[in-house]
Amino acid sequence: MLTVNARTYKLPTQPTVVVCVDGCEPDYLGQAVGTGHMPWMKQTLARGTGLVAECVVPSFTNPNNLSIVTGVPPSVHGICGNYLFDTATGTEVMMNDAKWLRAPTVLAALAEAGKSVAVVTAKDKLRSLLGHKMKGICFSSEKSDQVTLAVNGIDDVLDLVGLPLPSVYSADLSEFVFAAGVRLMRTRRPDVMYLSTTDYIQHKHAPGTDGANAFYSMMDGYLGQLDAMGCVIALTADHGMNAKVGMDGKPDVVYLQDWFDAWMGAAKARVILPITDPYVVHHGALGSFATVYLPEGSDIQGACDRLARVRGMQVVLPRAQAAERFELPADRIGDMVVVSERFTVLGTSAARHDLSALEVPLRSHGGISEQRVPLIVNRPTPALDRQRRFRNFDAFDLALNYAQ
Repeated sequence: MLTVNARTYKLPTQPTVVVCVDGCEPDYLGQAVGTGHMPWMKQTLARGTGLVAECVVPSFTNPNNLSIVTGVPPSVHGICGNYLFDTATGTEVMMNDAKWLRAPTVLAALAEAGKSVAVVTAKDKLRSLLGHKMKGICFSSEKSDQVTLAVNGIDDVLDLVGLPLPSVYSADLSEFVFAAGVRLMRTRRPDVMYLSTTDYIQHKHAPGTDGANAFYSMMDGYLGQLDAMGCVIALTADHGMNAKVGMDGKPDVVYLQDWFDAWMGAAKARVILPITDPYVVHHGALGSFATVYLPEGSDIQGACDRLARVRGMQVVLPRAQAAERFELPADRIGDMVVVSERFTVLGTSAARHDLSALEVPLRSHGGISEQRVPLIVNRPTPALDRQRRFRNFDAFDLALNYAQ
């Protein structure tokens, strides 16, 4: 038995694979299964465990992947976005460095307990966080041509997988993750494996479209291979995905920095978009969650009330209330937290967002409206209390404590 972040886990008796499908709104599975594109998933839902869970808000990649591998919300592990304002240095920075992590991972604990562990993530931005203090294999599809035994616990990944280095803006980036997982299971048979994809396809393609169904069909094939090798598989998502457009098909954006500048004067407020990362082609750094820092002495509640009246706002809360409601570290969010409605996204200033690369109507995430995610295990779990609140970060609990 292991205890990690006050949660107890049994050690695996069968190879165990936890999969985070980036941007997997449950409807993607429903549409693909219903049209015959995911035969393995159809059988799994009939014979195993199929639940709808909640991800953490902000519904972005970094906070949710870290919640999944730590088993706790951001208030404990500290990763509250892809990007934040570091008040200690007065700079805006990416949250890719493991120095931001405040809690140990289940992966590192399993490795310390003598289990062989492998992690494959699509984007390299997650690699150092997921692999923090973990003995084992840890690499990204994005940098799979640069792996070394010293840094990643493995070398010659391209030869192992038999696929070329994928483009970061493609379905191939995620397929490489699954292909690598299958090859690792066949050749190394790790006790535990964590696979995390990218949401490029989900940003581009709505559920039930040809592009989406092709992606989920591909995924289904690889999951079936892992299942055939005797793996316990727990699948969840870091967040859902929704269209973020008006009736004219254009992005429905509230530019918060412009709004505050018009009200308070230029550069008085600082708007932070935690969705920000190096990969902005498919979403233009527009999501449904933002934090705002105001000048000292500002009427925070008054500002919240004023902004809440703007069309498209769902929740506007001062720091303490937001930290409590969304289980966030209060010292790493602004004076205000802003969450927009399902079809609306938040930006800084219109001049700072380049939307020229958006080839299709904008789809994005970040808010409460993208909180529902699948939580699926390829085993029955009769001892599981179906009345409890399920979170995506229950994936290791289900895989290790109920599905073995």
